[in-house]
Amino acid sequence: MNVLLLAGGLGTRLMPLTEHLPKPMAPVGNRPWLEHLIIHLREQGFKRFVIAVKHHPDKIRDYFEDGSQWGVSIQYALETTLLGTAGAIKNAECYLDDEFIAINADIVHEIEMNPLLDYHKSHGGMVTIGLTEVEDPTQFGVVEQDEQGKILRFVEKPSLKEAPSNRINAGIYIMNKRVLEMIPANREVSIERETFPLLIEQDAGVYGTLIQGYWADMGTKDRYRQIHWDLLDRKNGIAIPGEPRGEGIWVGKNSVIGKGTMIVPPVLIGDNVVIGERSVIGPYTVIGDNCRIADHVRCSETILWDGCVVNEGAILKNCIFGCGLEIGSRHILHEAIINRWGALQA
Repeated sequence: MNVLLLAGGLGTRLMPLTEHLPKPMAPVGNRPWLEHLIIHLREQGFKRFVIAVKHHPDKIRDYFEDGSQWGVSIQYALETTLLGTAGAIKNAECYLDDEFIAINADIVHEIEMNPLLDYHKSHGGMVTIGLTEVEDPTQFGVVEQDEQGKILRFVEKPSLKEAPSNRINAGIYIMNKRVLEMIPANREVSIERETFPLLIEQDAGVYGTLIQGYWADMGTKDRYRQIHWDLLDRKNGIAIPGEPRGEGIWVGKNSVIGKGTMIVPPVLIGDNVVIGERSVIGPYTVIGDNCRIADHVRCSETILWDGCVVNEGAILKNCIFGCGLEIGSRHILHEAIINRWGALQA
């Protein structure tokens, strides 16, 4: 059984961070989330992957190539136009096994797949959907099920009174390849609004079961931040690079912290980082590889991607900066989301 990773979305809600980057390649703990996902699935025994790509596909293909560096094999299914979830699965048809797993690659999770596979085998239907429970289902497609777990219908973004449950599609599917016969080719197809309702109508057997483990949608800036704060608080088991230096502080290789600088945990500092003197870093701060932070900088609740430069006296709070951004001296930024090459000067 191979795994299809759906990585072709535009990531519009994370703009401008995803303007020139596929959303699954956004770093989580200084490593592309897609890399974390592949490693997590490899450790569960999955070695053959297909990645559906569309938005800046070379950023994914150039990074992973054939997957051999990670001990897996990777093929790529390129979408020339936006196809939606079901359309992207249909587009990858020639690469897929008779039964396969499809996963939305921009969902951050640590799900054990074997319970899902066991459940799929037990019911004999054509599809198993991994479900998760949320406090507020009004922003999602909510499922209604019978006592055996068969899905009876999807209700898109219902009011709280109309919601049949608080269970939503977690973006993890186990499918029989015959499902693809019911998906039209070469056009955009919604899996929840078109494919699954058709399968339910034809009684093909669409079932759902709750997943176990950490699950988070990183589709917005606030959710992207929260995933990092969960990482630093160790609410998930996603790997943190670097060596622990006291409670809640991780520092990468060849990084230098200047005299008088205070690190307020939790903080993750990447490789080859230089932090000047008498700065205050943290709490809840992630600094990417090869960053340069000058003297007297204050940086809290902030995520810096690789190669950022923060000049003397700058104050950053609740910011996210893309790769290679430079912040001018004594700049004060609060809740800034910036992703462009060059310098932001005072």
